[in-house]
Amino acid sequence: MFAVLKTGGKQYRVQSGDVLRVEKLDAQAGDEVQFNDILMVGDTVGAPLVKGAGVKATVIDQIKGEKTINFVKRRRKHGSQRKKGHRQQLTLVRIGDIMESGADKSGLRAAVSGRGMAFAAGGLAAVAAGAAAAYAATRGDDDSAKAPAAKDKPSATEKEAPTPKTAKEASVTGGADDLKKLSGVGPALEKKLHAAGITTFEQIAGWTDEDVEKFGEELNFKGRIEREGWVEQAKELSK
Repeated sequence: MFAVLKTGGKQYRVQSGDVLRVEKLDAQAGDEVQFNDILMVGDTVGAPLVKGAGVKATVIDQIKGEKTINFVKRRRKHGSQRKKGHRQQLTLVRIGDIMESGADKSGLRAAVSGRGMAFAAGGLAAVAAGAAAAYAATRGDDDSAKAPAAKDKPSATEKEAPTPKTAKEASVTGGADDLKKLSGVGPALEKKLHAAGITTFEQIAGWTDEDVEKFGEELNFKGRIEREGWVEQAKELSK
């Protein structure tokens, strides 16, 4: 009795004992598999498949087909040429029993395509991890060598004492006035005044015309101090 089965996009007419080369299957040498896509068994023709029919087979080996050469030349593409070889991955199987019915209860694993199985169901991550490990092994990388040494936490006695503030910083944080109360003075301008040593209203109230001109040039505010009336405001705020 013969059967016509379909696998890998092709159809094969088989009998018990035939040795067949089919598209790569997801199986190892010695495994028993079952083809369930049966188009015809004896005189029974499927529509399109024969219900309950199956063909048992034993995997002999995973092989490659003959090498084919693909040569492409594009005359109008500046002499572009490309030559590429290819060997198709195949599975060699021996056909066993041909069942007209009851194949769905045989318990054998179905013969499924093995093309791209390494990348299915999360296999891509495993393949990538394996490739990374192989690359690291060729370079002799050692993760333990790369790991930075843990720094010992300093004890309470080893901690550095805080750096004492300078006299200028002490004056700014200690008895400094809120210079932002002056018209036109914001946080940025207040920092510039502190950097110039001006921290109190009393200092600004004591400015002379020479001081006003001097600080106007240093702070790049020429003429603004007079327009805003900082000296008069500082005299009122320092009371």
